[in-house]
Formats: sequence, C-alpha cells, structure tokens
Amino acid sequence: MNATHAADSIAPDTGKPGFGVYLHWPFCAAKCPYCDFNSHVRHAGIDQQAYVAAFKQEIAAMRAMSGPRVVTSMFFGGGTPSLMSPDTVGAILDAVRDAWVVPEGIEITLEANPSSVEAGRFRGYRQAGVNRVSMGVQALNDPDLKRLGRLHNRAEALKAIGLAREIFPRMSFDLIYARPDQTAEAWAAELEEAISLAADHLSLYQLTIEEGTPFYGLHKAGKLIVPDGDLSAELYELTHRVCERHGLPAYEVSNHARPGAESRHNLTYWRYGDYAGIGPGAHGRLSTKTGKIATATERTPETWLKLVAENGHGMTETTELTAQEQADELLLMGLRLREGINLKRWGALAGRGLDPDRTDFLIHHGMIEKMGADRIRCTQAGMLVLDAVVADLAF
Repeated sequence: MNATHAADSIAPDTGKPGFGVYLHWPFCAAKCPYCDFNSHVRHAGIDQQAYVAAFKQEIAAMRAMSGPRVVTSMFFGGGTPSLMSPDTVGAILDAVRDAWVVPEGIEITLEANPSSVEAGRFRGYRQAGVNRVSMGVQALNDPDLKRLGRLHNRAEALKAIGLAREIFPRMSFDLIYARPDQTAEAWAAELEEAISLAADHLSLYQLTIEEGTPFYGLHKAGKLIVPDGDLSAELYELTHRVCERHGLPAYEVSNHARPGAESRHNLTYWRYGDYAGIGPGAHGRLSTKTGKIATATERTPETWLKLVAENGHGMTETTELTAQEQADELLLMGLRLREGINLKRWGALAGRGLDPDRTDFLIHHGMIEKMGADRIRCTQAGMLVLDAVVADLAF
C-alpha cells in the first residue's frame, strides 16, 4: 500500500463540521526543549493496561454527556502515541466503537516520532484501524535535530517516512522553521526535499518560544537567537509560495495539502465542530442538552488515573459556553482556514453582524477579503497578524 494518492474530496463547510474523538497519550521518551504540550517522561515504564481501563471509563463518561453521535474522525495525540503497543491502540479504538457509531473508513490518525518507529508496530497500528499517521520529523538535518532535542537523526526520519508511506493509506509529517541561524535559502532547499518525500500533506510550524520551556530561558538569556520578525515573515511567505507551486496550498495557517488530503479531524476543530477530549490533559467541546460545553481533564497522568478510578472520569473542567464565547471561538478557529468563516453562522451565535466600519477598514488594508455575500477570510498578509485581526473583528 502506497500513500501517494490524494484522498477523496473534502466536503465544503456546511456549518455541520462533524464529531471528532481526540485521545491523548501523555508519555514521551524525552521532553523536547521547545515543547509546552502536556507530555511526561516516565523511565520506570508505563502500565498500559491500567491506562486502557481508564480510557474505557472516560470514553463511557463522555458518551453519557454527548449522547448518541456519529464519529467522523479519531486522533491519537500526545505525547508520543507511537510508544503505545498496537494492542493498546486497538483496545481504545474498540471502546470508541462501543460508545458511538463509527462508520467504516473514517479518518483515524496516530502521531508518531521517528525514534519510536518500527515496521512491526506500524503494521500493528494499521491492523488495529489506524489509516493515517502524522510524523514529528521537525528537521531534515542532524545539527538542527540535535539542537531541537530530537531523539532521531536524519536517516531515521527518512526510514520512518518511507515506512509510513508503505504501510498507511495517508501520511503527513511536521517540520519546524524559523530555527536559530536558519536562512531563507536553507529553508527553501529543505522544504523542496520535504515536498519530494511527502505524500499529500505537510504541517509546517514556525518555532515559537513558549514560556516555561528550556528554550524560553535560553532565549531570555540571549543564548538562543531566532529569526527576527522580518525574516520570520519572509520564511512564512516563502513556505506558502513553494508549497503552492508544488500543489500543496495552505488550507490553514500552518497546514498544506493536495486538494482532498486535508486533515478531516483538524478541520473539525477549525470549523468549530464538537469533539470529545479523552485522556490526561485533553480538551473538548461537546454539545449537550443544556448547551455547548468546554471540557478539560487532569494533566498529570497518575492523578488522572486516580480521578478516573474515583469518579469514572478525569475531568476537572466542564464549563458551559455562552453564545458570545462560542462566536469568539468560531472566529478564532475559522479565520485560520483558507476557506474562512460563514458570517450567518457567526451572526446567529453573536446575535449581531460584524461591525461594517471595522470590516471595511481591514478589507481596505488587505487583511481580510469577502468571498461572496456570506463568507470572509484572512488574506495571506492578514494571517501574519491573525490574532490582531480576530481581536479587531470580535470587538
């Protein structure tokens, strides 16, 4: 099986984005110095059977809250889900199938790191039902991989990409750019190579310095210098230009795909659909009988296990969202997409239309554009200052 073909076409935004299930595996072999995700290193080993039992309980609790739903995608994120055994993945997928209706052939993604990839495990995931893998490659040269704290090298990355293309119908991998000392010429060459290796999807993220990470301390001390704003903008524009030329346009700020190969699961987030967030540190959005709620679970794995044993779930937050909060979230998520947002859907939540003066101002300055009577989207220039555009429109 070779993941070189485009997926079936993606339906346009209809205002009914579907229902995703996100499953968070919080463990990593090592913590990367730039990472602020909920990931934990446990050298003593993990009792995977205990976590499977807890996942089953929390899935049942989420089902009780959501009611009957038809699942449109599933996503194992982390952490490093490729540290899970195939039996663990299969058992969790079976629990989701027991809880909700899961049509045959929906997108089921698993994140993987090249250092934890092996052919047997990949084939086990495929047999369990995973049909898309997302690889955390991050760089295609050894010096930068070492600087980023990655456990794999270039050769291992290339081998993992090759295995993923061989075993899974769909494959994507991530790269980080705007790295220390990176030039536009070097990034362009690396990006060209990445496109030659990719099947149909790439996630390309600018390096951000997050508070609380080792990189933050180094950056604050002047020991880690990243490209300035002008160079970062140049790298962003170069990324879009090169990918577009090769038939992988950006459908979201940092995600590029051949038409039809977009991530269904991530589109559910960006189109502001519902999703159950299960596992330590997972977040969710669920429509219930009383309204739409935001959920969050305990971040520390051992504490999450204890809470699930005591309560049947590890949720620490269930907050009912006001209509205005939902409108704000729809705006924030939807403007990340090239397709933009439906103004009627936003207006139904907000109880008003967008301020025409602010809208005209942003259009005049090339930050947003209209797409017919009912949609707006950010321009590429607007994407560079997306937070400011969203703040301006939401006021």
